[in-house]
Amino acid sequence: MQTKQFLIPNISCGHCVRTITNELTEIKGITQVSGNPETKQIEVVFDDALSVEKILTTLKEIGYPAQ
Repeated sequence: MQTKQFLIPNISCGHCVRTITNELTEIKGITQVSGNPETKQIEVVFDDALSVEKILTTLKEIGYPAQ
């Protein structure tokens, strides 16, 4: 398992975090997503077999690109 934090500048509220959480937890291999709208960060726990690129691509597709 890996844990990675992503900075997402356009997170503005808890609804944004819920949207990201809902979308990312649909990806096979992601076991946990948590976020903080104040710091504009999310933390993702995922299987080693899943690539970070898949997470980044999904974030971009749903309108929350990570830096």
